[in-house]
Amino acid sequence: MKDFRSLLVWNKSHQRVLGIYRLIGAFPKEVRYGLSDQIRRAAVCIPANIAEGCGRGSDADFARLLQMAMGSASELELSCCWPTT
Repeated sequence: MKDFRSLLVWNKSHQRVLGIYRLIGAFPKEVRYGLSDQIRRAAVCIPANIAEGCGRGSDADFARLLQMAMGSASELELSCCWPTT
């Protein structure tokens, strides 16, 4: 078992989640839902999968969950670049 809090990637992804929540909280109410919900979910999945992988018993499980975190990071990148008009 690894301590996920000591991983730089977890700390950076956690800070990104906090920043996204602050940013979306500043959006006008009429645009706060829809795509912003997808952005929040994708962002939260990144540190969550890293933390879960650290709690697993094998390196193979850890690697699989890191791949899932990378998929969420790709989804977040796509969601943030998606045209909203």
